[in-house]
Amino acid sequence: MGSFRGHAVPGTLFLVVGLWHIWSALVRYVSDPKSFQVRVWSPVWGFDGRIKYLELYVIAIGSFIDLCIELLYSPHFKYFVNGVLNPVHMNDFEHSGMLLMFFIFGLIALLSEKTRFFPLPEGALCLIAATAFSAEYLLFYFHSTTHKGLEGYCHIILVLLIGLCILSTVTGALLPTSFPVDLCSGIALTLQGIWFYQTAFTLYGPMMPDGCQLKSDTVSCHSADSEVWGELLANFQIFSIVLGVLVAVVVAYGFVASRFGHSELRRVHVVQDVLVDNQIRGMFTQINSGSLFLSREEAI
Repeated sequence: MGSFRGHAVPGTLFLVVGLWHIWSALVRYVSDPKSFQVRVWSPVWGFDGRIKYLELYVIAIGSFIDLCIELLYSPHFKYFVNGVLNPVHMNDFEHSGMLLMFFIFGLIALLSEKTRFFPLPEGALCLIAATAFSAEYLLFYFHSTTHKGLEGYCHIILVLLIGLCILSTVTGALLPTSFPVDLCSGIALTLQGIWFYQTAFTLYGPMMPDGCQLKSDTVSCHSADSEVWGELLANFQIFSIVLGVLVAVVVAYGFVASRFGHSELRRVHVVQDVLVDNQIRGMFTQINSGSLFLSREEAI
């Protein structure tokens, strides 16, 4: 069983990085659509380049702090009991392994970008990030903590969102110029961060469904109907979150296009509109020709 803090801390990291990734992808695309490239991390502009690598520092330092919480603070240095790993804190050890992978990714990306001794192409960094997400996926799928009932259902949704992060990141390495893939990666990160928060509020906060309660570090429901109601509520919550994020992305795209839009982007939209109009006219021409042919046959 976890805690509110245990979900809120990684949720904050995923949410912040995901929102920045979405914004950066939108700005880079509307500024120059032809030269767009997928980025597993996005530089921060301004301040004469002094905060260019801020995202990588957030990933590395944030995951390291959370790693220290899980590995040092939570078990209180009681790592072994009778010569074996403390079974009470296996949950913390597993989380530490996941966070270590993200710390390694942030460290490798910083070394690749800031030094000449470890140069890696963007595709390789995408695959390293996908490896970190894969470790997270395996952690939550084969968790030592038995997730059942409402808690298990919330973690199933989380595993699906992690799978989306893996898929979008690997696809970014295969399609390095695809704007939809880069945008999908940022959306997946944002959804994962929000769902961490939603899980924290549902299982450990004020949004616990009626008929369910947290008792002795276990979420239990009074009846099967209460558990089903909680799962249905989780379905509605994830649907609302996905819809809200997609609407926010569309609004942000409109704002960014009007503020930073390149003339080439407007030309692309004009060409697409012309192609659509030509297709529609062609369809109507074929329909009218078919109708005329039928009318001639009837007259004969």
